[in-house]
Amino acid sequence: MSTVPSLSLDRFPRYTLLEGPTPIQHLARLSKQLGGADVFVKRDDLTGLGGGGNKLRKLEFLMGEALARGADTIITVGARQSNHARLTAAAAARAGLQCELVLARLVPRHDEDYLENGNILLDSLFGAHVHDLPASANALEFAEARAEALRKEGRNVYVCPLGGSSPVGCLGYADCAAEIVAQSEALGVSFDAVAVPNGSGGMHAGLLAGMTALGRTTPSVVGYAVYGEAKAAHVTTLDKANQAIRLIDPGLTVASEAVVVDGSALGEGYGIPTDSMRRSVRLLASTEGLLLDPVYGGKAFAGLLQAIETGVYRAGQRVLFVMTGGLPGLYAYRSAF
Repeated sequence: MSTVPSLSLDRFPRYTLLEGPTPIQHLARLSKQLGGADVFVKRDDLTGLGGGGNKLRKLEFLMGEALARGADTIITVGARQSNHARLTAAAAARAGLQCELVLARLVPRHDEDYLENGNILLDSLFGAHVHDLPASANALEFAEARAEALRKEGRNVYVCPLGGSSPVGCLGYADCAAEIVAQSEALGVSFDAVAVPNGSGGMHAGLLAGMTALGRTTPSVVGYAVYGEAKAAHVTTLDKANQAIRLIDPGLTVASEAVVVDGSALGEGYGIPTDSMRRSVRLLASTEGLLLDPVYGGKAFAGLLQAIETGVYRAGQRVLFVMTGGLPGLYAYRSAF
């Protein structure tokens, strides 16, 4: 019988987008090749809707809130190749909502694959209306102004922040923390660390909030910065973790020292390929037949590989890497490979 306590999230509106818990798998061949810690993956890429990916966990709570408020339109923001925007468009299509995406050209890429393939192609197929903004634009301000204009036309609009990383959105990964704890117990495997990409910070924050609310000090949750510098990511993640945990239990707090952000894999900036990212994508594909995206998972996995190869995680330890999906991004980054 499970001894995992409940987070009592049933009081929050939720719109089901996942088919159930995503599996945890052992990467036996890769672990043997690395010769260090045993590497496991949490397959949050194995979700069916819209090409799959981790943002669906957040969107279950975001769409739940939007529908509870009677929304007929959802607007969100992101980069040109945003996985969150693509999955918001897919979730809106399933829920019968109109969807508008405010996408800024945050990554200095101008090739046709990046501008027209990958996620942006799928946005169109899901029926979303895309606003194409320059890198200098404030996408969220544009989204709020657009929402206000639609409200004057009689529409009920729900605005979703970058990456879906509002306190409500973070609940999706607090729930995932409970899922990981339950699966670990069922598998008879204890993890020393859970490794994740840290972009908008919501996944990292939600996992920390969930683990704290469950009373778990292990495994540690390590985020590899892929959007901005580690110091700024630490501040953002801590703030979001505490906003999320206050929704679960106002008496709880996530400690600053619990937020671990590693900036070693970021490279020159968000969405800009690195040699270590290319190596990690190729290594996982060639040893285990699994695919990472080039913007989030590829860089974060590169950071984890470096940690294993330099002895941060040693033989006898177990590390769980959350595979976040984002597969369409590979097609947008064809030239990088």
